[in-house]
Amino acid sequence: MDDRFKLENQLCFRLYTASRLITQAYYPLLNVFGLTYPQYLVLLVLWERDAQPVNDIAKRLMLETNTVTPLLKRMEAEGLLKRSKGKEDARQMIVKLKKKGRDLQNKLTDVPETVGGAVLCDSVTPETVPALFGMLDDIIEQLKR
Repeated sequence: MDDRFKLENQLCFRLYTASRLITQAYYPLLNVFGLTYPQYLVLLVLWERDAQPVNDIAKRLMLETNTVTPLLKRMEAEGLLKRSKGKEDARQMIVKLKKKGRDLQNKLTDVPETVGGAVLCDSVTPETVPALFGMLDDIIEQLKR
């Protein structure tokens, strides 16, 4: 068999598996608060800067707006955020956290360290994480081209 087609030789499989397992690590930490991982990502974006257009949130998450919109609708129905038409451009939808969404930040303070600690191993240490981020960012930028 051609070694190029062996599963263990596929970078994509390693990245997919790591991503899936990291998402699983978030599950019990977020589920307590009724959150999914994609909802948590939206909250991270809004905690950095509240009151953003849907397009900006989608860009930060590297997703299409038609993927983000149903997610935002569910989060609005759960009382985490509010969507409203832009004052300057009525075609633009602005997303703003509600109190419940803002308050979750204080309740989830241990999540980044808990999941970050779960991935530490012989080759991934606090000292090597910046280099790993750099490599992953390079891969992402290359694939976006």
